[in-house]
Amino acid sequence: MEMMRAFVIEEPGGPEKLELREIPRPKPRDGWVLIHNRAFGLNRSEWFTRRGQSPTVEFPRVLGIECVGEVVSAPGSNLSRGMRVAAMMGGMGRQFDGSYAEYVLVPRQHVFPLETNLDWKILGALPEMLQTVHGSLHTGLEIERAENLLVRGATSSIGFATIALARAAGLELTATTRSATKANELVAAGATHVLVDDGSIADKARAIYPNGFDRVLELVGATTLLDSLQAVRRGGIVCMTGILGGGWVLSEFRPMADVPTGVKLTSYAGESSDITPAQLQEYVSLVESGELKLKLGPNFPFEKLREAHTAMDENMANGKIVMEVV
Repeated sequence: MEMMRAFVIEEPGGPEKLELREIPRPKPRDGWVLIHNRAFGLNRSEWFTRRGQSPTVEFPRVLGIECVGEVVSAPGSNLSRGMRVAAMMGGMGRQFDGSYAEYVLVPRQHVFPLETNLDWKILGALPEMLQTVHGSLHTGLEIERAENLLVRGATSSIGFATIALARAAGLELTATTRSATKANELVAAGATHVLVDDGSIADKARAIYPNGFDRVLELVGATTLLDSLQAVRRGGIVCMTGILGGGWVLSEFRPMADVPTGVKLTSYAGESSDITPAQLQEYVSLVESGELKLKLGPNFPFEKLREAHTAMDENMANGKIVMEVV
């Protein structure tokens, strides 16, 4: 039996619950792709799962909802051994074991072949980030009919990526941050305006656009959602994609009072099917050429996964964390 290293979690808790073990390597089967994992990004959804806040996930489990690497075997598919691929979502790390391992077995429909020479540590930051931002902008916010966008929680990795992709699409960007010291960084990333977020930004937003913004991407979550709804014009859209503030639930939500007339509220949880292989390839190629600049965080060797989760706990990453498995 071939073995591999993987981080297994038996029960919810802190980073110490992630245990590095030798476990059997997955066996290839029709319709699935066995990937030699080279790098993977860390995601807030894994952080919530580790803490026991993903009720549909059963333990023990190997977490991890994305990876990049090389095809080992792909029976019954058009993928050949050695091809560079990305994989994301589709139950990875939730319904079946995910990317916190040296090898990952993923359904073919969630695997994207890529032509790129990017370093694994850069490529590993991209799949879920690009899919989430692309889906939020096009599925959630329908930016094709918008001229401006407010990104709430913009100093997150998803926030910076949103600024980059939305700016490339021709939108005017306004960003929020809790710290005025980060304003220059957001302007450098492409934001025209920066608002310091003290929990209430609706009045500040309307000082820029008196009738309200066309679109708001809510990355902080339920803790600021009601205020974000007040920053949008009639006919505008608020899309809740993130929960950086830790709030999933709105208590005593009163739709008739809390949602302004004509304002649309939606959410984006994301699936790999929301981005095509051609779209993902285009974004990756733009990153490789330097035309699309994304804010990346620290890299950690695979063995230091606990330390990387600690950095997430302490909000010290300042960008997308990537684990190198090479």
